Amino acid sequence: MSVVNFIKECQEKVFSGNHITAEDAEKLLNIPEENLKDLARCANEITRDFNGEKVDVEQLNNIKKNACSEDCTFCGQSAFFDTGIETYQLSTPEEVVTKAQKAKEEGAESYCLVAAWREPSKTDFEKVCKIITEINDKVGISVECSLGFLTEEQAKKLKELKVKRYNHNLETAKSKFPEICTTHTYEDRLETLGIARDAGLELCTGGIIGLGETREQRLELTLELARLFPEEVTINILVPVPGTPLELQTDLPNSEIVRMFSVIRFLLPESVIKISGGRETNLDDSGEELLQSGANGIITSGYLTMGGNEADKDRKMIEKIGLQA
Repeated sequence: MSVVNFIKECQEKVFSGNHITAEDAEKLLNIPEENLKDLARCANEITRDFNGEKVDVEQLNNIKKNACSEDCTFCGQSAFFDTGIETYQLSTPEEVVTKAQKAKEEGAESYCLVAAWREPSKTDFEKVCKIITEINDKVGISVECSLGFLTEEQAKKLKELKVKRYNHNLETAKSKFPEICTTHTYEDRLETLGIARDAGLELCTGGIIGLGETREQRLELTLELARLFPEEVTINILVPVPGTPLELQTDLPNSEIVRMFSVIRFLLPESVIKISGGRETNLDDSGEELLQSGANGIITSGYLTMGGNEADKDRKMIEKIGLQA
C-alpha cells in the first residue's frame, strides 16, 4: 500500500467512527517528509468535518506568578531557577474581572485562570473561588482553571462555580518525565486529571514539545492523551528561558510540530487541539499552517511569562486562511 493510501485509509477509519491503532499512529508520525502535506491535509479535513470552521480562541490570566515550589526544568516560574521574571501574589477580583471583560470584548471564547504553585492552599483556593464568582456575575465568559493539584472537594467546588474545563498538563512522555521534574511524579498529574474528570469538569491537558524528547516520546505522549480523551489538548512549543536548565535547547523543526498536531487530530477528531505557548516564536506564520494541519484553537494576547500576538492580529490571521475567529 502506498503512503498516501495508508493515510487515506486511516482517515476513513476516523470518518467511519472507528479509532486508529497505536501502530497506525506510529506509522503516521513517521511518514516520509515528502508525504507530510498529505498527512496535514487529511488531518485538516478531519478537523473541518468534526469541528467546522470555528477556531477556539482563549486568553489566559496568570493570577499568581513565579516562585513555584516545583522544579520543572522548562519553567521560568520555578523557585529553583534565577530567571529574573517578576513575582506577584494572587491578583484581586477587581483586577481579574477587568482583564476578563477585555478578553470577552476582544472575542475570546474562554478565559483561563492560571496560578504558579504546586496546589492551592485553603485560603488561596477561597480567593480563587471569589474571583470566579465575580467573573460569572460581572462578565459572563466561560471560565477555565489551571491551579495545579486538586483535592476532590476543590474539584467539586469548581464544578459548582460553573468552571467548564480544568487544565493540567502531562508536560511530556512518562519515560521523559523524570528528566523534566523531580518534585512530583507523572502519576500525580494523572491523579489530578482523574479527580477533575470525576467531578464533572471537562479536561484540558497536553504538554510541551521541544524539551529534548525523541519522536518516539512524542508519540508516547500523544497516545496517552488519546487514552485520556480530553475535550481539549493544548500543545506548547518550548521557548527556552534564560536561567533554566533548558535555556540552550535547540528548536524543533516545524515539520516535527506539524507531524504531532496532525497525528493528534487523527486520534482525537472531536477535541479542541490548541496551539499554545511558543506559537509566535517557533512558527514561521504564528500558526496558519497548524490551523490547517489539525489544530483548531489558539491562545491569544500572551502567555504566562511572555507576550504574544494582539487579539486583532490573530483574528485577521484566522480570517486570512478562511476560518472563523
